[in-house]
Amino acid sequence: ACGRKHNRYRQVLVVKPVKNRTKLGVSKRSSMPISSEVNLAEVFFNEEDLPYEEEILRNAYSVKHWMRYVEHKRNAPRFVINTVFERALKELPGSYKLWYNYLKTLRKQVKGKCITDGEYEEVNNAFERALVFMHKMPRIWMDYCAFMTAQCKITRTRQVFDRALRALPITQHHRIWPLYLDFLKRFDIPETAVRVWRRYLKLCPEDAEEYVEFLQSIGHLDEAAQQLASIVDNEHFVSKHGKSNHQLWNELCELISKNPDKVHSLNVDGIIRGGLRRYTDQLGHLWNSLAGYYVRSGLFDRARDIYEEAIQTVTTVRDFSQVFDAYAQFEELSLSKVMELLERNPNPTEDQEIDVELRMARFEYLMERRLLLLNSVLLRQNPHNVAEWHKRVELYEGKPHEIINTYTEAVHTVQPKLAVGKLYTLWVAFAKFYETNKQLADARVVFEKAVQVDYLKVDELASVWCEWAEMEIRQEQYEEALRIMQRATAMPKRKVAYHDDTETVQMRVYKSLKLWSMYADLEESFGTFKTCKQVYDRIIDLKICTPQIIINYGMFLEEHNYFEEAFKAYEKGIALFKWPNVYDIWNTYLTKFLSRYGGQKLERSRDLFEQCLDGCPPELAKNLYLLYAKLEEQHGLARHAMAVYERATTAVKEEEMYAMFNLYIKKAADIYGIPRTRQIYEKAIEVLPEADSRKMCVLFAEMETKLGEIDRARAIYAHCSQMCDPRVTADFWQTWKEFEIRHGNEDTMREMLRIKRSIQATYNTQINMMSAALINAAVTTGEPPKDAMRALEVKAAETTARAIAAVGATGGNIMFVRGETQGGAAKEDRVVNPDEIDIDDEEEEEEDDDDEAAGDENGEDIAKKIPIERQSIPAKVFGSLRREVEEKEENDMAE
Repeated sequence: ACGRKHNRYRQVLVVKPVKNRTKLGVSKRSSMPISSEVNLAEVFFNEEDLPYEEEILRNAYSVKHWMRYVEHKRNAPRFVINTVFERALKELPGSYKLWYNYLKTLRKQVKGKCITDGEYEEVNNAFERALVFMHKMPRIWMDYCAFMTAQCKITRTRQVFDRALRALPITQHHRIWPLYLDFLKRFDIPETAVRVWRRYLKLCPEDAEEYVEFLQSIGHLDEAAQQLASIVDNEHFVSKHGKSNHQLWNELCELISKNPDKVHSLNVDGIIRGGLRRYTDQLGHLWNSLAGYYVRSGLFDRARDIYEEAIQTVTTVRDFSQVFDAYAQFEELSLSKVMELLERNPNPTEDQEIDVELRMARFEYLMERRLLLLNSVLLRQNPHNVAEWHKRVELYEGKPHEIINTYTEAVHTVQPKLAVGKLYTLWVAFAKFYETNKQLADARVVFEKAVQVDYLKVDELASVWCEWAEMEIRQEQYEEALRIMQRATAMPKRKVAYHDDTETVQMRVYKSLKLWSMYADLEESFGTFKTCKQVYDRIIDLKICTPQIIINYGMFLEEHNYFEEAFKAYEKGIALFKWPNVYDIWNTYLTKFLSRYGGQKLERSRDLFEQCLDGCPPELAKNLYLLYAKLEEQHGLARHAMAVYERATTAVKEEEMYAMFNLYIKKAADIYGIPRTRQIYEKAIEVLPEADSRKMCVLFAEMETKLGEIDRARAIYAHCSQMCDPRVTADFWQTWKEFEIRHGNEDTMREMLRIKRSIQATYNTQINMMSAALINAAVTTGEPPKDAMRALEVKAAETTARAIAAVGATGGNIMFVRGETQGGAAKEDRVVNPDEIDIDDEEEEEEDDDDEAAGDENGEDIAKKIPIERQSIPAKVFGSLRREVEEKEENDMAE
């Protein structure tokens, strides 16, 4: 069937068709490796292979056709598919695709077999043959290296890795090294691994951390420390794990301090001390690491020296706590070990007992010094902290020499401009220490030096002078105390400003109020009247006095019966100060003047009050006006007192106007009678805010009601209703309603309800008033309503329902009780108003009387004899009240 072009094919293959097209038979001998000359007598093909063979004969150098043939034979025995690969590679030995797939197929064939099987070696030979042509292909080398690693042939695998690195360009080495490193980690070959890692770090120095971890895992700590030290010294090193240089340094310190017997190549003391200079925020940890290194090395005395050096140099409480705790633990463990040895030895020697006592004394001394050492740390942190110096003195309680040394060191160390706290307290405490120990001469020397210190503020120097004077007073040296204060307040040679910071405090202290106040107190207690008066006058001349100084001066003069001099002192103070600072002086001055003269010098008193009230702020005017009015009531004229009260109602602040009007009304009623208060009420209603004006209207209406002026009271209620929202001021409407029930009739009640509805409608159209109602409701209930509009509607409905219920509580008609001011017996008890105007309404009264009589006497007869035709009136005219009245009347007629 084959043509001439298939002659070569006939010469190579002997084709024997298989009827059932079963799998090809393969000889029993080994199929790998296949030599270049294949014994084709033992190879059998079926008819399905002929098209592929023909294609190969036509395209012997086509990888595509060979791969198609291989794909066709993928389920064939391995000898057959290997034969196809070998034939293909014989024709195309430089094809990467063929070699890669061939090697992949061979590895699959030996997968799962024992690594000592001979087929592994045949695969290795195939890799070696492939690398003859594929030595620049990294994938082949990677597969070969991984395959060799799995065979556990260490030396041969290392040689393959080395050959791969030599064969491939350096740009491809990054693909080989990970496999090489995994190979090193898999097997225990430390020396080989170290040498290979050194080669790798020349190419990738950034992986030095992994090398350090590997060295630690295999126990090569000395080289790990060297490598870690080189990493720390390299400023350009960037950790792949995100560690900072500080963290790497801590790891180095921990490594070398915990393994002193394994790390010999590094100077541990120098490295850690370099870290102490470099990382000042981790001093405690580094000091403990250095001490721990010597402890593990067995150099306990050297470790103790390190701990002592550490607690004497650290500057933070945290570092001190770390070092002190480690130091205390070291001493405790050292003591416990010696105690254990002593317990085991039944006959301890004298040296052993002395050693135990020595260690015990060391431990106790360390614990006793803890607070003092901590104070030293804080003072090293800030040597200008005055409070810490005081604490240090307290720690030395009972040790006078240490206390004196501490005070001396403190006053020489603390600089006035850098001091935290009050520097003068150190000098004062130093002097008091000598005073307590009965060394007054030394105390005076300390004070003499203290007043020469250039303090930052004048007040500190003044305090030193005052403390010096108080010490002399405690020693009953009163003349010396006065001399000291006189020296302190002496004028300097040239005049300087008190707040001029360029001048020393010694030049400015003469204007210190604290100094002059104590000087005045001393003069009052131990001096003469003349000298004390001179001191007070000097204070006023320097213009450094306060209202309290003026008041003290006046009281001092009064005690010596110099009343006019005291009043002059008050007037000087008034001239120096303005409102509101002058209020206390005025109040004291006026009170003292009135108690002294009463009504004897009325005109002078009035002038003083007028002068005082001129420019007085509203918040301070109330008491002064009341004092003025009291003067007029007791010693002046009533109309003057009323004029003062009237002025006071507008001069005080808004919150006090209501109370002032009430007082004014009360006084007017007592002096002129109740009718005179009407004008005051009207003015109050006009001037006061709405909230207070409503209260005043109610009081005005109650007053008119008591006078029997019902119409006036009703008019006041009607006027007040214009500023009363029914939803907010329900109390007012209830008051008006009760008033109408007591003194009104059905028409007045309807008029009140009409006004209420009108006011409510007016407020509903004003958004700002609705907001005020919401705010008021929130304040009253304590929590805002969830739906504001719905809350207003519900409240309005409730208010209307209550009004209707009140009107129709007796079956639809308002049952009015006869008013106290209406009818028979009430006329006898009626209060007569002298100012009432008699209006002639006789005609209207007669008509009303006739109608009422007719209705009373003949109403029932007319209803029976004359048929009355009734028509329904629209409900909108009278509202729900009218409907209830009509229903009641219909029910009565039906009955």
